[in-house]
Amino acid sequence: MRLYVAATFDLLRAYRDAGAIPATAERIVASDASEEAEYLALMSAADIAVSAGADRRVVLVAEQESEAGAIAWANLVAIHADAQPFTDPDDEPGWYGVQEVDDLLAGG
Repeated sequence: MRLYVAATFDLLRAYRDAGAIPATAERIVASDASEEAEYLALMSAADIAVSAGADRRVVLVAEQESEAGAIAWANLVAIHADAQPFTDPDDEPGWYGVQEVDDLLAGG
């Protein structure tokens, strides 16, 4: 199943350094594998990220058998993040490959 985890740049750094996303991290599960369901899950997680006080939304996308438990860093398939401070709720955060995390954090 595909999980969408709301985060901040500080959390992104902490999760990368730990090699996992803790079981306590807030996550959204796409209701199915359709583009619409995945988009809704992404944007819901992005809303959670900004409501937590982040000026730039970060959403981590992972594939995992179960919704429960920690998510291994190796299970991440993408990172969505705002390149600039968040201003428009209709704007979709940019897509980044997991291998780009260091560059993303250097710019954040």
